[in-house]
Amino acid sequence: MSAPRDARVAVVTGASSGIGEATARALAADGWRCVLLARREDRLRALAAEIDGEVEVCDLADRDAVEATAARVLARHPTLHLLVNNAGIPARGTIVDLPAELVERVLDVNILAGVRLTRALLPALRAAATADGGASIVNVASVAGTMAFAQAGAYAASKHAQVAFSRTLHTALRRERIRVHTILPGFVETEGFPQTALLESPVMRRLVVGPERIAQAIVRAVESGRAEVVVPWFPYRLAGIVQGVSPGLASRLAGRTVGRPPAGTAGEP
Repeated sequence: MSAPRDARVAVVTGASSGIGEATARALAADGWRCVLLARREDRLRALAAEIDGEVEVCDLADRDAVEATAARVLARHPTLHLLVNNAGIPARGTIVDLPAELVERVLDVNILAGVRLTRALLPALRAAATADGGASIVNVASVAGTMAFAQAGAYAASKHAQVAFSRTLHTALRRERIRVHTILPGFVETEGFPQTALLESPVMRRLVVGPERIAQAIVRAVESGRAEVVVPWFPYRLAGIVQGVSPGLASRLAGRTVGRPPAGTAGEP
């Protein structure tokens, strides 16, 4: 099914739960036609029925599946106004202790899937930029993309790569009127990132936000054109500054406080 001629079309990955689901709901409430992409078809179809969206079942770790999915989306929507690269998976453990297969899957889902999908859908984003004066790509990364967490080595490495990808893409596409937004959430309570230990602490629970807050930040970033957003700003932006100025100090502080990364993405791949 094609969207109405005047509808803005958005592709949202990891849309079966967490930030992806909340973002799809927020966009739909703002008049967007959403193409929902994840592995769990039952969840996607239930959400699509609620928001009048479209369903694309895809394992983003599978290169061939990503290319096939992108081809189907392009066939229906040669003009695409927004891509939200949100899907991601956690991985607790140092990068030397985790099984190699898990490290590879984390990198496939958290960074390579977004790169592949962005490249595949770029013709439709360019078409929207030409026809309507602009298009947007949102990469939902994490504060873990600006700080190093030894106990989540593969996750932090993937998020550092995602932040670099997003920032360089911003520069590469700016003249084509395709805006690239990097969203850096802190701890987010979702199905994939339950944050159980933090919520049990009267102090640390104050650092945890819900996926709806991230979704609203995404919508505002697209509307305002802001290139990079940390949610919430305090204390995570300050932590990123400390990491840049004094990596050694940041590493010691991270080791003493929380041995897991802030949850940047929380959707099924």
